[in-house]
Amino acid sequence: MKLEERLNDVRSRISAAEQQGGRPKGSVQLVAVSKTFDADAIRPALQAGQRVFGENRIQESQGKWPELKSETSGIELHLIGPLQSNKVAEAVALFDVIETVDREKIARALADEMKRKAKTPRLYVQVNTGLEPQKAGIAPDDTAEFVAFCRDQLGLAIEGLMCIPPVEENPGPHFALLARLAKACGVEKLSMGMSGDYETAIAFGATSVRVGSAIFGTR
Repeated sequence: MKLEERLNDVRSRISAAEQQGGRPKGSVQLVAVSKTFDADAIRPALQAGQRVFGENRIQESQGKWPELKSETSGIELHLIGPLQSNKVAEAVALFDVIETVDREKIARALADEMKRKAKTPRLYVQVNTGLEPQKAGIAPDDTAEFVAFCRDQLGLAIEGLMCIPPVEENPGPHFALLARLAKACGVEKLSMGMSGDYETAIAFGATSVRVGSAIFGTR
């Protein structure tokens, strides 16, 4: 199956899941996760009309996205991998959305850099719904306080929450938890669901899903 066919299959599944969940058509954004794929592998997705992409690593993204953005207008680039404080300036320069705000140090660095550059990428707080020690993210119980800190003390407009459920667990309860936290924090966007569970995520209220291998194939 060609990339365009895989992309269209994912789009139709999203559409069906929207319908099944009583969601308006087009209410779920597809973030095509292009990490580890080079510019030549991404161009067919651009030719098929995909404009929203997710990347994990800043250095890798710098090697391909400036060129792709110069060739194609309307690209929206999401950082969905961990952000280190020494990479904040580069992240703010390159990304339109940063989904992995997960600690005070990063939030402060982002606030300073956004002011310096007069650039405002949209921000999501990453929540570690499974409390996994190896995984980034704010603990669920600390999420509301952290979102309030970002808003009230740093002036950051937090747009949404993001999570990556534990691989071996049923993702449904994690998606439900993120939806409850978003409501408590007064944020509207929910980035949740990947290639194996994005339809479930849509049922629980995802506003964007991050799909890589189902579009680009195995890495």
